[in-house]
Parts: sequence; C-alpha cells; structure tokens
Amino acid sequence: MSENTEAVKCSSDMFCGNRSIPMPLIIVLAAFSLVGLYGVGNILINGHASSLGVTRSVPWGLLISTYVFFVVSSTGLCLISSMGHVFGIEKYEVIGKRAIVLAILTLLCGFGVIGMEVGHPLRMAIYNVISPNLTSAIWWMGTLYSVYMVCIIIEFYFLMKHNHKGAFYAGLAGFIAGISAHSNLGAVFGFLEARPFWHGPYLPIYFILSALISGTALIIIIMNIAYGGPSKLSEKAKNAVLSLSKLFGLLLGIIIFFDIWKIITSLYGTPPEKYETVMTLIAGPLSVNFWLFEVLIGMLIPFGLILFSKGNSVKKALMAACFAVVGIFFMRYDLVVAGQLVPMRNAEDFAGGLASYAPSFSEISIVAGAILLCCALFLAAERYLNLSEE
Repeated sequence: MSENTEAVKCSSDMFCGNRSIPMPLIIVLAAFSLVGLYGVGNILINGHASSLGVTRSVPWGLLISTYVFFVVSSTGLCLISSMGHVFGIEKYEVIGKRAIVLAILTLLCGFGVIGMEVGHPLRMAIYNVISPNLTSAIWWMGTLYSVYMVCIIIEFYFLMKHNHKGAFYAGLAGFIAGISAHSNLGAVFGFLEARPFWHGPYLPIYFILSALISGTALIIIIMNIAYGGPSKLSEKAKNAVLSLSKLFGLLLGIIIFFDIWKIITSLYGTPPEKYETVMTLIAGPLSVNFWLFEVLIGMLIPFGLILFSKGNSVKKALMAACFAVVGIFFMRYDLVVAGQLVPMRNAEDFAGGLASYAPSFSEISIVAGAILLCCALFLAAERYLNLSEE
C-alpha cells in the first residue's frame, strides 16, 4: 500500500492513533495515579474532618484550588482551539482535536477532585436539578460547566467524524458556555463581600485571562508531545505553535500588568483585610509560593523566554509553557488560600492574627492522582485515537 493511500485510510479511521506514544509510560502513569485512592478511601471512611487539612476558618483548600486549576485549563483549551474551527483561523485548525480531548479530560478530573471536597457529589447532582437556587453563583457554576461539558463532548464527536458544520455549531456553543461558566467561577469568589481580597469585578475578568494563558501553554506542550519534540513538528504544527507562542507572550505581559496593579491597589491606603491578605503573599506564610513559583516560575521566566526569543523558537516556547503550567498551579493555590488567611472574626485567637492551612496527605494524594490520571488518559487518547488534523 502506498504512503498516500495509508494517509487517506488513517485520516478516515477514528482509531488510527499515534503509536509512537509508549504504552509502558501510560501504564506507569495510570499505576501511580492510584495513589489518589488513598485520599478517596480516607474521606469516604473517616469523613472530611479527619481527612482534610481545612478548618472552619479556612474551609477551602488544595482540592478547591486544584479544581480551579483543572477547569481553568479546560476553558482555556476550548477558547484557544475555537480559533480554528469556530473563528476560521486556518493555522489553528491543527490543534483542534488534541485541545478538545484534553479540555474534556481536565474538566472531568476537575469534577472528580471537587467531588471529594463536596462530600456527597451524587446528592449535589440530584438537588442541582430538582431544587435549583437561581440566586446562587455556585449553582450556576455547576449548571454552566455541565452544559459546557456536553457541548465540548459533542464538538469532539463532530471533529472526529470530520463534520465541520456540526463542529462549528458545537464549538460556538462550547465557547459561549465556557466563557459563561468560567466568568461565573470568578464570580463565586468575587461576590463574597466578607472576603475583600476576592470581592469585586476583577476575578471574573482575571479568570478568563488566566484561562487563555493556561490553554495556550498546555497546547504548546501537547503539540510537542504528539510530534515527539520541537524538531519533529510538521510545518503546519510548527506555524501554529510559533503563532501561539507570540500570543502566549502577550497574555503573560497582560497578566503581569494585572497582578502589579492588584498588589498596588491592595497596598495603597492599607484597605482593611485586603492589605493583610496581600502581605501574606509578599512577606508572609505564602511568600515562597508567591515569589518563587507564581512570580518567577509562572510569569517572569516564561515571559523572558518568549521575549528574548521573539516567539520564534519552539524549544523556548515549550520551556516557557512548562514553567508557566507549574506556576499557574501555585497561582490558583495562592489565590484560594490567601483570601481566607485573614480571619473574619476574633483575629486575636490566631497566632500572628492569621489563620493557618496545610494540605493533608489525603488532599495531596488525590491531587497527585488526578494529575497523573489526566496525563495517562491524554497519552492513551493520543495513542489510540486519530487526533491529527493533517
């Protein structure tokens, strides 16, 4: 059979995947992801109080921040991929299937993580339908993300069937649902008047911006994985990655600008509670997380790599994306935890006037298991499904 005939046959075969992805790697990642079962079992057997590090003063911890990390990544992947088959930018069509399948997987892993935090996920799903609270941002969050998940699953189906018209409409619906769900997630925090660090219109906008950064970084990474490294990218894939790297640099510059003004406005005039919260980041218990992981690894190093390469190096873009994803994970953690460390009452009862939080081993095991499982599932999809657009 000729090479062209094989290519045509593979393009029409849904299960003609990338066999260069090593099966042992998938098995190892899946096996290590089972560490998460320790945390799941501990929560189901012993309950939240004895399994998680959260307290009455800090009720949202690592599981919430990881949920935010996953759904932010999912939304970003959907938004960036829509530039190809929804908005007709041809160079981005090559990323479509891979971005959407990872968007589905990150969303499902996010649901799994928050399910362990909620305690009764099945009860939550039932009452979400039979007893909706239309004034609750959290109800809207669950509902909108459910709609978003259905849209991107349908979009992926149409992409696999090469139904471009169906993919367009499903992708457009997913784009709208993703924007709505994600800005609403920011509103879950922004509506809380009792937490001045979160309160206001800043977070819904910030969440959309950070979603675009997460999505761009992850697409750069998965494209390099799919092709076996920067030097093996096809011409189409290379053009897409280099174009995304320039967009990535621009978005990083914007988020650095956002963060600088967020800090300045939180320090200027020492606004009550907001000032104390920012001080936990820049000179308090979260300062290492903030300066090392969030600022240096998450923003400055990636921005510098893109800036000095002028966005013309796939290798530098890949390095920048890897740094950024690590930094973004800590960015989510800092945002969630820092907003709760200033007590709402009886500050004198806490050492240094601040509440404390440290993730338990159960929380860490669930998060590690979810991340490893997501990686294993994506590699399995890459190996067994035809995710190539070429």
